[in-house]
Amino acid sequence: MSESYPQHLSSHPAVPAFDEQPLFDGVPERARWRYKPRRASRLWRSKAVRAGVVITLLALSGLVILALVREQTGTHGFLVGLGLATLPVPLLAAAFRWLDRVEPGPWRNLLFAFAWGAFAAALVAIIANSFATRWIATATADPASADTLGATVIAPVVEESAKAAAILLIFLFRRRDFTGIVDGVVVAGFTATGFAFTENILYLGNAFGEDQEIGTSGLASVTAATFFVRVVMSPFAHPLFTVLTGIGFGAAALAARRRRFRRIALPLLGLALAMGMHALWNGSASLFGPFGFYAVYGAFMVPVFGLLTWLTIWSRQRELRTISTELPAYAAAGWLTADEPRALSSMRVRTMARDIARRTHGPAGAHAVSEYERFATTLASLRHRAHRGAVGPDFSEREQELLHHLWQRKDVASPALTYAARATGQAWTPPPHRDYGGYNPYRS
Repeated sequence: MSESYPQHLSSHPAVPAFDEQPLFDGVPERARWRYKPRRASRLWRSKAVRAGVVITLLALSGLVILALVREQTGTHGFLVGLGLATLPVPLLAAAFRWLDRVEPGPWRNLLFAFAWGAFAAALVAIIANSFATRWIATATADPASADTLGATVIAPVVEESAKAAAILLIFLFRRRDFTGIVDGVVVAGFTATGFAFTENILYLGNAFGEDQEIGTSGLASVTAATFFVRVVMSPFAHPLFTVLTGIGFGAAALAARRRRFRRIALPLLGLALAMGMHALWNGSASLFGPFGFYAVYGAFMVPVFGLLTWLTIWSRQRELRTISTELPAYAAAGWLTADEPRALSSMRVRTMARDIARRTHGPAGAHAVSEYERFATTLASLRHRAHRGAVGPDFSEREQELLHHLWQRKDVASPALTYAARATGQAWTPPPHRDYGGYNPYRS
């Protein structure tokens, strides 16, 4: 433990000593980097074989599910459903991406989550739901009850499990990018948005086909009513269900490594809650009468949506507080300037710093500041999780790698952040008459 730390910080991981010409001898060779800088183009990057396999499987799933939907809706219904179902996608994707601005995850994870929801999960759901409903109808000789049971019991279990698979895969194989509740919410949101997109094509396409048969159009049509219920009133329905699973995985990511039961139980609890809420939503009309849908919507869905929105925004603000709490240790060691911890914990300052770098150094400068902010946020998160025992014995190597990336961008990013902090009044000034007991957290 560094001798410059007071007694009450003795349980925290030591910060590497600062040197004007650091060696970074703990950083592995480039091929083994855990935190890889992103290219300015931000295109999909992965191992060629694995990427090819994933893309091929998702593409095949997409072709099959879209062919099945077109067979059920007809070509005209499919095209109408596709056009209308696309409308809420950019808004939902932008909302979830906004939540992820503090420590943005790579787009490849989000594109995978969306594609999994739209193609793989939707394909599993349509096949499993149809098979289960037909089996129940045959076994009970009661098709009406089979449809009700399929909607309220089978569909929630199958669909939420299929969507949860995408979150599980990213949690297991992209663990470096999955560090907390916000990451779980964002991945779950993109997965559910993709699933709802395909499902809306089916429902809206069928509604258009029904209108064609009975000759209705305009606001009185079945298509307009379906669009109002699914796209206007409840575009967040599927994301709301699956976000509960994402929160469970996010809480598991924050749990200490020794808490094995908690790391398994929390995702399962989130999945169970997602299934339960989905079942309540699907069964609202049959359980509570013709106005059950509106009762559940107003008395349950809207308040829960508000609560989860608050929780997600609170988690986002908590990430910013983690930056201002953890990074001063690196400022004390000399890796950062005194103003940078507060600058990096303000989204306004971060945006201004990128703009300043863009005017001074062009797009490459803005990209360097963006990368600097991302690596600094990851460093704060890594240190915070190390306090909780949620990081393995490779903490020191990972820390050195992140410091190495910061050092490479420091000449461009540090002046921009410092200038932006002072321009917005976020520069650090020592409080008067405070006794640090010989310890100044901002002394270099």
